[in-house]
Amino acid sequence: MADNILFNARDGIATLTLNRPEKLNALSYALIDEMMLALARVESDPALRVVILTGSGERAFSAGADISEFSRTVRDGPDAAIREFVRRGQTLTARLEAFGKPVIAAINGLAYGGGCEITEAVHLAVASDRAIFAKPEINLGMPPTFGGTQRLPRLAGRKRALQLLLTGDPFSPAQALDMGLINQIVPHGELLAAAEDMARRIMRHSPLAAASILTVVTRGLNMSIAEGLQVESEQFARVAPTHDLREGLAAWMDRRHPRYNGSWAAL
Repeated sequence: MADNILFNARDGIATLTLNRPEKLNALSYALIDEMMLALARVESDPALRVVILTGSGERAFSAGADISEFSRTVRDGPDAAIREFVRRGQTLTARLEAFGKPVIAAINGLAYGGGCEITEAVHLAVASDRAIFAKPEINLGMPPTFGGTQRLPRLAGRKRALQLLLTGDPFSPAQALDMGLINQIVPHGELLAAAEDMARRIMRHSPLAAASILTVVTRGLNMSIAEGLQVESEQFARVAPTHDLREGLAAWMDRRHPRYNGSWAAL
């Protein structure tokens, strides 16, 4: 793993840190590619239960795309820009949104452009009281391209999202909380501790149940209620024969803490 992403694994939590502080953790092509590799590493390790995603340095979570790199690609024409820039960014945010383990963003500073789109895509987000958000792509003469035109309206509502998308104006953590972009605001020095506390509260429960909930919610958002209920039934049918459900029920009746093993085996 190269230095664009710092990887730390401890007590079931994988902390992935965007590590270009001198560039405000701008999303270069290399950083995005390394993030995809890091997510694959987490996915393949059953001991890792939750991901925390944050930025290095004191100024930024991520200020968005690496504009110098993107500008060079634009000069090569629309096909190159879509292939190298748009698809790469959309693949990353789609991967985060559909990831089978909970992903918590710990927003430690600027979350502009692509940094805001990552925040929109992840499952949960905790923000420092120093964080600041923006959808500034219109200042460059373009729309957001990593999913921001689709996810933000679903989170915030059409009119609030359009105001941010069409003005490019920055907005505060309080506004982000009000529109559902983040879950919590904490003092800056308590950010990672708060994200880790959220992770531990998730890890008390069955990893299979968590994965099923993530699947149903993520897929169901783009379905009719009837289709979503079918996915819900399918996920329950998948969980029903597992040790985790039997253990959860037995522990509840015995008034004890459950001991989950996270296996799909129907034993």
